[in-house]
Formats: sequence, C-alpha cells, structure tokens
Amino acid sequence: MPVLQDWIHRLEVGAGAKAVKWGVALLVIILLLAGYNWRSFKNLAAPEAMDAAQLARNLAEGKGYTTLFLRPFSLHLVKKVNEQKTPLPPVNQLGDLSKIKGMHPDLANPPVYPCVLAGLMKMLPFKYEIPGATTASKAKAKKSFWQREGRFWWYPPDFFIGLFNQLLFLVVVLLTGLLARRLFDAQVAWLSAILLLGTELFWRFSVSGLSTMLLLVLFMALLWGLALLEQAARTGKWGQAKVLLLTIALGVLVGMGALTRYAFAWLIFPVLVFVLLFSGQRRVVLALAALLAFSAVLSPWVVRNFKVSGTPFGTASFAPLETTAAFPESKLGRSLNPDFSLVDFNLFWRKLLVNTRQIVQNDLPKLGGSWVTAFFLVGLLVTFHNPTLNRLRYFLLLCLALLTVVQAEGRTQLSEDSPEINSENLLVLLAPLVLVYGVSLFYLLLEQVNLPIPALRYLVIGAFAVVVSLPMIFTFLPPRPSPVAYPPYYPPAIQTVCGWMNERELMMSDIPWAVAWYGKRQCVWLTLNANKDPKDPDSQENFFTIYDYQKPIQALYLTPQTMDSRFLSQWVRPGELSWGSFILESMVRHEIPPGFPLRKAPAGFLPEQLFLTDWERWRKPGQ
Repeated sequence: MPVLQDWIHRLEVGAGAKAVKWGVALLVIILLLAGYNWRSFKNLAAPEAMDAAQLARNLAEGKGYTTLFLRPFSLHLVKKVNEQKTPLPPVNQLGDLSKIKGMHPDLANPPVYPCVLAGLMKMLPFKYEIPGATTASKAKAKKSFWQREGRFWWYPPDFFIGLFNQLLFLVVVLLTGLLARRLFDAQVAWLSAILLLGTELFWRFSVSGLSTMLLLVLFMALLWGLALLEQAARTGKWGQAKVLLLTIALGVLVGMGALTRYAFAWLIFPVLVFVLLFSGQRRVVLALAALLAFSAVLSPWVVRNFKVSGTPFGTASFAPLETTAAFPESKLGRSLNPDFSLVDFNLFWRKLLVNTRQIVQNDLPKLGGSWVTAFFLVGLLVTFHNPTLNRLRYFLLLCLALLTVVQAEGRTQLSEDSPEINSENLLVLLAPLVLVYGVSLFYLLLEQVNLPIPALRYLVIGAFAVVVSLPMIFTFLPPRPSPVAYPPYYPPAIQTVCGWMNERELMMSDIPWAVAWYGKRQCVWLTLNANKDPKDPDSQENFFTIYDYQKPIQALYLTPQTMDSRFLSQWVRPGELSWGSFILESMVRHEIPPGFPLRKAPAGFLPEQLFLTDWERWRKPGQ
C-alpha cells in the first residue's frame, strides 16, 4: 500500500504529474495532426509552393539552383546581363545570348527553404510519378492510401512537404509556449500554446507548402534572442562576450530569414532600433555587430543575383511594380521586353495607399486568424511591471507598422488570387506574439471577475478557448472538402500531357509552376500575346518571340486558369492579339489560327483544357 500511495502521489504532485501532462498533450497533438490531415489536407495550390518544390527537386538531383518554370521576365533579365558581358550586334530581336540552353537559373526564390526541402527529398522516399498517369509508367493505378474509390486523391510529395511544415508549426507552438512562460507564467503559456494550436489559419499555411512555417520558426527564435538580450543588458548577469555573441546571432537570424523570404530583410531595422535602445552601454558596438552579421549572411547571395540577373533579388526586386497601372495583374512576369517608361513615383504612392487601406480594414482586425487580436489592441493601454514585456511590445508594434508598408508595396497578383494563404502575407509572422499578449490581457480581465464558484474559472477559460478555436473545430465537421486543387490543378492530367513530351522539349502553359512540379518538364509562362501584330512586327511580347529566337515551343497547355476567364475583361482585349481571341477562334471555327505551328490536339480536353502540340504524341506506334 505505501508503494501504491507513493506512486499516486508522484502522479498527482511529483515528477509523474509533468510526465502525464506532457503525455496527454503529445497524444492530443498526434490525434489533431492525424485528424486534420484526414479531413482537410489539400494538395499544393499556391504557385510559390510548387515553384519552391520543383526548385528543391532540381537541387536534390544535382542540377544546381535551376528552375523548370521559366518566367519571360526572368529570360529578359538574363539576356540583359549576357549582352552586357559580351555585346553583340542586333542579329535578331533577342540576340543569340538569350537562347534557352539547358537549365535556366532561378531568379525568383531565396535559397534557404528550397535547400531545406532538397534535404528532405534526399532523406525521404519521394515518388513523383502517379501510377498510370504517364506512358513511361507501366504501373497500373491500384487502390492505395493515396487514392479514394480508385481516383486520385493525395499526391505523396505534397503530403510529405505539408507534414514537414506541420512539424515546423509544432516547433513554433513550443517556442511560443516557452516564451510566454518566460515572459508571463505557466497559465498564459499553456493557453497561448493551445490557442495557437487551435488556429485554423496556421494549419492551412502548414499544408500550403509555403515557407511561412520555417520563417515563423526563425522569427520566434529572433524574439527569444531579443528577450534574452534585453534581460542580460538590464540585469548584467551575462558577460560582454556572451552578449556580443547573442547580438551576432540576431543578425544571423535576420539574414537567414531574408534568405527564406526577401521581405524579411526589412526587420533588420527594428532589430537595430531595439539593440540601440535596450542593449546597454555598448549599444553602438552591438548594433554594428548585428548589422555586419546580417550583411555577411545576405551578401553572397546578393552578389550571385547581380552576376546572373543584374539585380540584388532577381525578379523579386520588381515586386513594387506589379499590380500597378503600368503592369497590371501578372503582366510584368509574362513580359519579354517590359516598358518601364510609364513608371513614376505616383504608381508606388497609389499602390501604398490602396493596399494599406485594405490591410487596415481587412487584415489587421483578424491578424492571426482569430479575434484575440482585439485583446492585444486593448492591451496596448496596459503597462506591465516587467520592462521586458513593454520593450518587446515596442518591437512588435514597430514590426507591425513596418511590415504593413512592406506588404502593401510588395503585393502582387499572388495576393489577389489567394488573399490569405500566400507568401506575401507578412503580418501572420507577428500573430503568435500578438496572441500571447492577447491571452495575458484575458487573464488580467478574468482576475477582475468575482466568480461565485472558483471552479467556474476553468469553465470560462475553456469556453474562451472553444470560441477562439471555432474555425478549427468546423474543419472536422461535414462536408469533407476535396484535397484536389482543381480547378486548375489536376496532377494526373498534368503528368499525362507531360509524359508525351521529351525532357529537353519546351512547353508553354498558364500554370507553368504546376507543369514544372508535377510534370517535371521545362515550361515557360504564357506570353502576353499569341500571335505577331501586323501593325507592330517588332513587338517582343508574343509566342513567336520565344519560338523563333530562343527555343521551339513544342506544346501549349491551357487550363481553366485561362479557359474559364472572364470574357470581356480577360479574353477580349481591343488592340491585342490575346490568347482569349486565340481560344475563341479555335473553339468557334474548330480550327487553329493560320500560321500557328502547334495544330494537333487530343480528344477529351475541351472545353475545360486545351493541349496543342506539333504531332500526335499520344498515339502509340502502329496506330
């Protein structure tokens, strides 16, 4: 009996109590992870995610930092740099140096996340081919975990990438809980972790395949470093060498974040302000150390980009120009010879005002996917006794103001197509700390309520957690959504058409990122126009500019991305030989416009999709 009593005592108040608590938490997390994936997992739908994935595969296969997704604007940048290195007379429209020879260097993605995914692809048995989708695959489609009722359901590489990002999300939850415990207490820490785990927005980010979860890990580590630096400088418990190393680590973290997403580089300014204000007497030296460490991490990649494209951040350097009057929608990325003569300061100013208004009205009130933001905003009126809490909140507000401007100026068509789940959503990085401050105010207000029964306190806390987590709870209720991101992405169809192509052949598509990822074929983004304009024969924005002078395009693949476009605003454009006009002529007259080199089309694709090629590749020999 004494042994049993000792064992029960340990479970209630001893070391066993912690083991039980963490064991239950781990079990809940496993069940939540399995349940969410079973109910709500979705294959990749973000172009940025597919782009990063195909780039990572090229790295894993030893092809270097090269891409199968060819942006016409990227071809333009490489062409300009090559012409500067070896000037040539104008033999043709683009010059021999612009021809597509082999793999094209990637100019859109910073390197950290693709390199991490490449390591993951090396470690795990990624199988990219869908059984039965290609002629090269002799395996027949059999019932498996990845299918449902004999139909395609989950794409295994997408699932593994999502699962990896979900593990990163759990790291974010752990770092957030530990930081909340250090700044506040165990109650705030546990509730903050629970609410963060119950935030449906973060789960959607985790399965999106974007670099957001990795960036959140880096940002939470940065917050930890700032909190330790402030406490060390204020209490004097650390030696100067340790404080210097910590400050250098802060610069390295910001640099790694910038190499994960370029816009993260702007956070070096709030970090320097924090160091100058709250790091003690050697603040100037420490700020310079952080800046030098940041520069040392970022500079080699900037030099690489200058050598390849003549710009510090590749195509991302021109993000402020996108979705402006000069370059609406995705016009800049699809331009082979962009006209920058229309660019002036008013374009940037107008874009800043319009997008900032939208962020303030829509994004800030629901920052982090829940209304705990309201508690954070009200909590700004509260002054904490702990200086670290006040100073870290100053840093948070400075980041909030800065990232609002950066997000407004860097907004592109990606944000228009998917307003929440995109790589340009920077404010979501602040959500975990915002949630912690919001939870702290909730507990502060709860202490002011006189409850008739003490046990009601737990009921109130539970009700609060349930209400905040309602969006997550609804994901487990019917109906069950399809994981297939169609329209426009249907991996078996993409692999089928790509299976008809040789690896060295070039395709053109309105979803080239998906062709590159699922089909593993070199694909150029749809040019602005289909045919040459008789009134402007020197125009360099059409299909034939690439076909004639860079590399023959041997297949055209159009999906509902284009086929289901709005008729007046996107298909029919006065004065342009648009792809919409090309499609209308092909469907109404049942013939391809004269002079177009790709004239063979398989049956069964129209009206949702259109595939044109130079010969009937889908026919087996002897048919």
